[in-house]
Amino acid sequence: MRPVATSIATFLAIFMSLSIHAENVHKQEENPGIEALSPALRALLTKEMLAIQTGMMSVIQAYAAGNWNEIETIAHNIKNSYILKQSLTDEQIHELHTSLPALFIKQDQQFHYYSGMLEHAASMHKPELVGFYFSRLNEACISCHSQFATHRFPALTPEKNTGEHKH
Repeated sequence: MRPVATSIATFLAIFMSLSIHAENVHKQEENPGIEALSPALRALLTKEMLAIQTGMMSVIQAYAAGNWNEIETIAHNIKNSYILKQSLTDEQIHELHTSLPALFIKQDQQFHYYSGMLEHAASMHKPELVGFYFSRLNEACISCHSQFATHRFPALTPEKNTGEHKH
């Protein structure tokens, strides 16, 4: 299979996964780790996650069409945050950095780094790198969700090792 065809197939699988998980966004209770945040900050965080989800899905369509400029714009918006950076007060920034676990903040920084690399790959019209960095973004989402948002994405709850051999 050609690299672009393989990447499109991968993106379609990711798209289906994102679509299934999108249904859970409004149905689940808040993450106990996020629970310490003020209601206003939790609302902004939820809006940010929904904007990222929409952006990630839009990248799939743009990638299949070879629309590098659109991918570059979306990745730029993700890198610079859709809502949070533009809307936070100094107090809310302090609240985020003192309430969220250090691992959450580290993973968030890595996610924004990957979105910057996606932006750069799209600006260079490099389909294989666009596919690679989109994949890294998606992996970052899944990693964070499996650690901090299993209440929203129960399918990502790590299974306990029972010692049984499974196939």
